[in-house]
This record gives sequence, structure tokens and C-alpha cells, in this order.
Amino acid sequence: MTAPIRVLVADDQSLLRGSFRVLIDTAPGLTTVGEAGTGAEAVESTRRLRPDVVLMDIRMPGMDGIEATRHIARSPGTAQTRILILTTFDLDEYVYGALRAGAAGFLLKDTSPEVLLAGIRTVAAGESLLAPSVTRRLIAAFARLPHACPAPGSSLENLTDREREVLLLVARGFSNTDIAEYLHLSHGTVKTHIGRLLSKLAARDRAQLVISAYESGLVRSQEPPLATGELDALE
Repeated sequence: MTAPIRVLVADDQSLLRGSFRVLIDTAPGLTTVGEAGTGAEAVESTRRLRPDVVLMDIRMPGMDGIEATRHIARSPGTAQTRILILTTFDLDEYVYGALRAGAAGFLLKDTSPEVLLAGIRTVAAGESLLAPSVTRRLIAAFARLPHACPAPGSSLENLTDREREVLLLVARGFSNTDIAEYLHLSHGTVKTHIGRLLSKLAARDRAQLVISAYESGLVRSQEPPLATGELDALE
């Protein structure tokens, strides 16, 4: 039997914590190991319980979810825990702050239960997850920041042209399957390119690749047409 994915629920509203806990505990292969009502509690509980995934609210009293994410992601004892941000606040600065802090995914609280459970499994498996609508708004917001788009620097100099294409599509919210179809590559080849990007850019996951694309200026300088059906998916 495969061990269940262990989840810590961090939210300042006890009713929501309880609702998430019931949802998770009734889902196959998932179990909650604890709750936290503040960012500080989330950090302490993560250190003590070592969950696989923290379902993290952003706005909490005292230490907020972004700061708690930063503490968890940068501590050697808890860095393996994956953090999925779940919030009602669909604001670009929160998305970017959460990703920079080390979050593996970002979903809104109006997400369906099925998508939320799938998201927990996705980040637990080492992948990254962004709500498609959030990805598009993040790109637009980042491009408006005066300090956010320096010319591509040395961090991208060692990338091949194909790797730059793949990185750009990752930043635009394309899945590996989408990238394979768009660039007419096999799924295995796309995975190889993703692995090389992670290595060359010293990124721990897909979300960190997205940040690298934004901070290098790659996203702003090149925006290819969307793949067939992708515009609808982003709505």
C-alpha cells in the first residue's frame, strides 16, 4: 500500500479549515495531519509534523502565508514540504510573492473540490501548479513593473534556442503536453528539456522556472501566439 499524502491545512478561518479537512480526509490517498490558524503556527506545525503538502492561506494574523512559505521553503528541515497557496485574493502581487517565497502552486478558493484535490496530488508529486487565469495576469502585471524586466542576463546565456522556447511556454502556463503539441516534440523530449532547464537555472521546480523567465525579461520580449485552444483554457 502506498502511504497517503500528508497535508497540513493553514487558514485563519476555523470553519474553512474544518471543511478542507473533511474534503481531504474523505479523498483516496490523502490525509490531514494538522491545522494552523496563523503563519507562525504553520511554520511550527510543519517543523513538527513534516507534512508532504501545506495548504496555505495568504492573509493570516501576524506572519502571513507568504512569509510562512518563505520560512518553510528555506529551512533545511522543511524544504521538502510542498506548499500550495489557496486564497480568495486574486491579486498579482500575492501570486508573485508566493512563487518567489517558494510556493509550488497557487489556486483560488473558488476552485472546485476536484481541482483542489488534484492540485494537492500534483504538488506532492513534485510538479508545480498555477491556475491558468492567474498565470496570464501574473505575466501582464510583471511586465508593468518598472524594475521587473531587465535585459536577459547571464542566467539564460547557456540555454539553447529550443530551451528558451520551452522556458517561455512554461512561463505562459503550458503543460508538458501543450508544449509537446505546440513545438511538435515528443513528451519525453519535453521532459528532457525541462530537466535541463531546472539544472541550468538552478531551479528546484517548475514555479522557479516561471520566476526565471519573468526576471530575465524573456516573457516580455517574446510572446508567441497561443496554441490552439489555449486562449479558451486561459479564460
